[in-house]
Amino acid sequence: MTTEEKRDTDQEPFGFDTLAVRAGQLRTAEGEHSEPIFTTSSFVFASAAEAAARFAGESPGNIYSRFTNPTVRMFEERLAALEGAEACVATASGMAAILSSCLALLRGGDHIVASRSLFGSTVSLFGNYLSRFGVETTFVALTDLSAWEAAIGPRTRMLFVETPSNPLTEVADIAALAALAHDRGCLLVVDNCFCTPALQRPLELGADLVVHSSTKYLDGQGRCVGGAVAGRRELTDEVFGFLRTAGPTMSPFNAWVFLKGLETLRLRMDAHSAAALSLAGWLEAQPRVARVHYPGLASHPQHGLAARQQRAFGGIISFEVEGGREAAWRLIDATRVLSITANLGDVKSTITHPATTTHARVSPEARAAAGIGEGLIRIAVGLEDLDDIKADLARGL
Repeated sequence: MTTEEKRDTDQEPFGFDTLAVRAGQLRTAEGEHSEPIFTTSSFVFASAAEAAARFAGESPGNIYSRFTNPTVRMFEERLAALEGAEACVATASGMAAILSSCLALLRGGDHIVASRSLFGSTVSLFGNYLSRFGVETTFVALTDLSAWEAAIGPRTRMLFVETPSNPLTEVADIAALAALAHDRGCLLVVDNCFCTPALQRPLELGADLVVHSSTKYLDGQGRCVGGAVAGRRELTDEVFGFLRTAGPTMSPFNAWVFLKGLETLRLRMDAHSAAALSLAGWLEAQPRVARVHYPGLASHPQHGLAARQQRAFGGIISFEVEGGREAAWRLIDATRVLSITANLGDVKSTITHPATTTHARVSPEARAAAGIGEGLIRIAVGLEDLDDIKADLARGL
């Protein structure tokens, strides 16, 4: 029988990259160097009394992998360390992270204020599904703080924002939204998918919870689907309570893959950001491109804000081409290097048409209000040779 020994990195002021490699690590008596995968559905107990104590919460230890698995716990502790969170809960997907947060912390009659500039599935969850259970959502312009303030009412319990936004890379003032939320007795939840803690730490700016699609940059190679919620323990405990009952949990294998992804997170995010900044400047100079959306450009409306609250500007660019959908599809179909897929955060560059993919389930009116036109294209800049990416886009332009 093996035993686990925890190498505790929480007791020292380690840097980000050390935490990305070491935080939360467990070792068994076998002495493995890489983190083990605990591929088991359940765990055995030394006695009936020990089993009873575990189930009663009187004794620490594992019970059932729906809610206690050592590999998953390693990922949770590592991501919590990177976000500067007290605790983290891993989920089956990014959408499961958002759903679990809402169902754990809200009840019928509550109200959410959210940005119009959200991932299409998030808009659908808030507008089409939570509303069936009496949780209503008001969507506002991401950058209009007065609109956020005006939308908050006596039933508002949560402000939800994605920054930078998908797909227009609008940037919200996290500190200002946090101050507004707390002044009105609300929680601020920030989707940190585009930046990750390598570039942005919303909790340090006042956010109460951070949600992730681990599928994206936390993995970094498009291998697995997962999500996470990080923040104050009193809040994540509520999310965990929902998760252990409802079951949208992360598998041990996926958690292990994400642990490996976190080891190179800062290196990848810096490389993605540098390549995207160069590509965005190149796109601005192309005659067929009407507008480029990227926070690293001086032309971006929130460039100064992004420079203050982010370490770098991320790997997501969106741009508008003249000629609407026909021109956008022609450009996308002309690419040979970029992958035509709606996923992002991969070492492989991806390209998609948001109006007909990621935001296809959003009504035309809502897309128009969010600024998602038929000529808009989104690129997640990968780690290929930048000249090859430019040549691939030039073929379509």
